[in-house]
Amino acid sequence: MSVEKFLRQRAVNVVVGGQYTLSNWLDPKGRPRSFACRTSRVSPFRMIVEVPVIGRIGDRIGTYFGDFGKMEGEISDTVSGSFLLELMLTRPQRQKMSDQLTWLEKKQKDPSIKDGRKQARIVPASPHSMLTFADGTVKSCFVIDMSPSGAAVSADMRPEIGTPLAVGACVGRVVRHLDGGFAVKFIEEQARDVLERRVIRPMATPRRRHETTLAQRMDRMEEA
Repeated sequence: MSVEKFLRQRAVNVVVGGQYTLSNWLDPKGRPRSFACRTSRVSPFRMIVEVPVIGRIGDRIGTYFGDFGKMEGEISDTVSGSFLLELMLTRPQRQKMSDQLTWLEKKQKDPSIKDGRKQARIVPASPHSMLTFADGTVKSCFVIDMSPSGAAVSADMRPEIGTPLAVGACVGRVVRHLDGGFAVKFIEEQARDVLERRVIRPMATPRRRHETTLAQRMDRMEEA
């Protein structure tokens, strides 16, 4: 099925974070690599998943979502930054997922249901941004979540701990590795009201002045 056709079907527009593996992307030990992802539209039969590494039509994917558990599926269509996953579920599993989606949709519409997490992490409206390294290399990335002091990121590479880089326009350093990604601590705490605008920067050719500013700030980090 195509994404365009799925958008005309009954489904729930819901954001649920998770992880997925691509069988043809391996880590240094030869095991399938995990990446962070999140849903944008879900039914008991298929879902649109926003991802850092898209894969190809026909690829078999293993996923894990906190709200849905482990699932497998096959990519049937791709668009920029996401793919359509055909879910391989039994009839009882589809019924269970239908009930979960009904509850999630109700929760989404009820402002009295609050997020109970202690630390306020922000999930950006669009997860796709870019990483800029000290040598000028630019890579696309997927922002899992963020706070004024840092961000959790997933990409098709995993920088070493201590690597200086910028997530969007926020300069920081890799402080730890996560399942499916890595954490970056910003050198300067960001104001919450401009955080998303500074972190989420679509891949583009940056202005020379901006490049120079990032390079100078990263040089200072290397010297520190």
